[in-house]
Amino acid sequence: MADKKLYLFDKPRNVKIVLYGLYISCGILLLLDFIIHRHTQHPWEALLGFYSIYGFIGCAAIVIGSKYLRGMVERDEDYYTRDELTMGEEDHVAD
Repeated sequence: MADKKLYLFDKPRNVKIVLYGLYISCGILLLLDFIIHRHTQHPWEALLGFYSIYGFIGCAAIVIGSKYLRGMVERDEDYYTRDELTMGEEDHVAD
């Protein structure tokens, strides 16, 4: 057990540090939204936190869309081996 390698995020303290850093950076960006003047093209861009909400909705749409796309393009586990087995059987029939 002593020779088990520990990685960066195996320690809960390191995970907490990263999460607190993320929370602090999100808070700073939200405060900057009050300070920095943006030249907007559409009225909804002037809403407080528009870009963070827009980014979250876009990311969620990608994740949900990928779940449905997976169902359309997913192959069986034996997809490649099944082809090899049928090719091998055809070779024996030709003999």
